[in-house]
Amino acid sequence: MATAYTTKPNLLSHYLNLDQGGRIQAEYVWIDGDGGMRCKTTTLSKEPKDIGDLRIWDFDGSSTNQAPGGDSDVYLRPAAIFKDPFRGGSNIIVLAECYNNDGTPNKTNYRHHAKKVMDEAKDHIPWFGLEQEYTLFDADGSPFGWPKGGFPGPQGPYYCGVGTGKVFARDLIEAHYRACLYAGVNISGINAEVMPSQWEFQVGPCEGISMGDHLWMARFLLTRVAEEWGVKVSFHPKPLAGDWNGAGCHSNFSTKEMREPGGMKFIEAAIDKLSKKHDEHIAVYGEDNDMRLTGRHETGHISSFSSGVANRGASIRIPRHVAAQGYGYLEDRRPASNIDPYRVTGIIVETTCIN
Repeated sequence: MATAYTTKPNLLSHYLNLDQGGRIQAEYVWIDGDGGMRCKTTTLSKEPKDIGDLRIWDFDGSSTNQAPGGDSDVYLRPAAIFKDPFRGGSNIIVLAECYNNDGTPNKTNYRHHAKKVMDEAKDHIPWFGLEQEYTLFDADGSPFGWPKGGFPGPQGPYYCGVGTGKVFARDLIEAHYRACLYAGVNISGINAEVMPSQWEFQVGPCEGISMGDHLWMARFLLTRVAEEWGVKVSFHPKPLAGDWNGAGCHSNFSTKEMREPGGMKFIEAAIDKLSKKHDEHIAVYGEDNDMRLTGRHETGHISSFSSGVANRGASIRIPRHVAAQGYGYLEDRRPASNIDPYRVTGIIVETTCIN
């Protein structure tokens, strides 16, 4: 059985308080060949003023399922800078894109295409808000806080729950929330979800390509915080079989036209376009999403498209207040919790604003 390692802040704090001599630690973070995240740190001689002050770095892509051993160098091009909540001070975290040695985007680099799409649609000013659900597990693989070898009571008291036996790991979740705020991630809220040990955080509104940047950084921070607790984070859309809710990443979307009075006609036009591209969207809306989109547990069925006002069993939900006021945004409820946000935001904009 795996033994959970937890950090020892009483040992680490002395070293984190040592003077850095004016130098900066920059943690480069990237997406690996399996949809996970990797990181490594370099020392900067001074604090960077912007992305242009950061160097292009490289790593062994054969060890991350991103390149063959005979041609293993993959390059990290800085894309976004965040403050480092773990080291503090002027230290930073750098979200980087991966490129092959011939200058082409690595197979894991969906940001490259999404950036082109967002630039093409910039006059529409696309906004996104993503609702990231996830599940916590002990180091031994059992759901965090569940009875060992057994099950908690049925779903009902856990969603937005309060009290012992209804909520698990609130301290970890609060730590993640504060880490995001410190780092500069545009996190907008958190809540406990329907299944025990399942949580959600929301990021947005973010414009264009920044949506993917901020969601990936929020995921990185969550996984790093959980590492200190000795807890595993799962983004699988159906981590547990049975009568338990799956995990999604509901994607709220609007354009400038949708957000203005009379915008409902633009929302309805977007839904019509989305209905005609259902299969293409499902193809990039997450692995194993068929296990989640069953038509049960607040989902529509993966094989059919539907929409409705305040309907959480539909593919696309129009919030009731949006329908009442006649403008606002739509919610695409199909994306799974393990999506690449660059792929999802990119195809939504392609379908509704470009094609």
